[in-house]
Amino acid sequence: MRTNFIGGVVAVLVVVALIVGYSSLFAVYQTQQALVVRLGQPVRVVSEPGLHVKVPFIDSVIAIDKRILDLEAPPQEVIASDQKRLVVDAFARYRIQDPLRFYQTLGSITGANSQLSILLNSALRRVLGEVTFTHVVRDQRADLMSRIQQLVDREAGAYGIQVVDVRIRRADLPEQNSQAVYQRMQTERQREAAEFRATGAQRSQEIRSRADREVTVLVADAQSQAEQIRGEGDAKRNQIFAEAFSQDPDFFTFYRSMQAYETGLKPADTRLVIKPDSSFFRFFNDPNGKGRANGAQTPAAQPAQPAQPAAQPAR
Repeated sequence: MRTNFIGGVVAVLVVVALIVGYSSLFAVYQTQQALVVRLGQPVRVVSEPGLHVKVPFIDSVIAIDKRILDLEAPPQEVIASDQKRLVVDAFARYRIQDPLRFYQTLGSITGANSQLSILLNSALRRVLGEVTFTHVVRDQRADLMSRIQQLVDREAGAYGIQVVDVRIRRADLPEQNSQAVYQRMQTERQREAAEFRATGAQRSQEIRSRADREVTVLVADAQSQAEQIRGEGDAKRNQIFAEAFSQDPDFFTFYRSMQAYETGLKPADTRLVIKPDSSFFRFFNDPNGKGRANGAQTPAAQPAQPAQPAAQPAR
């Protein structure tokens, strides 16, 4: 009986010892740092990972993340120095540098995010309100983000937080302003397109007029050259006729009369109202063409008009 009692007491003592030992130890992971609190008052900060000791049932351990944390601030509207309204979407990254001050001032990650959002929005308004829209969007964006990070980090130091980075993800005009700018840009492009079309039409008309003028000049020059060449040809022909006539006037007269007969007496019901003894038929009456009709002079006496017969055929 006594042995059983002693065994039970020993078992209870072992269990109590295990509970006390378990309550006296706590582990700190690589990504954490711990704050030991005794009866609501911070005692010490443990930043080294591993197994550590605390007073059982009195001390409590609060684990605080020591990794770099993200802060996503909601987009807000900022007025630049040139009075243009901007919708700025920014975010920040921070780490808890002083766990004790962090616990005393903010108490939790949720509280830290809320307070840092206020600080970030204030810094955005303060820094971006001093520059123009162009500087924010294009010229000085990196420098502005660095200034905002330094300003937020200086103010967040009072909460035991170090702000390592601030980035502006997007900085645009508000929706209604963007639509107005888009409409203005569209109108401007349409105006430029209309100017280009008008300039192109003017240039087209000038080129077409120049081409028409050149065509007219070329055609006139060609016609002038053609008339000149035709005149030279006629002169050459007349010269050849004159030379041929001077060599044998009788043959030339006979040849021209034969041509007149061929032209005037075509086999298509040709009718001539002319006297039979006319000089036109002189070679019909006399093979030598020496006869006279009604006192008319023979063609040999009229060398200047060998190409025209005395009478034209009537049809």
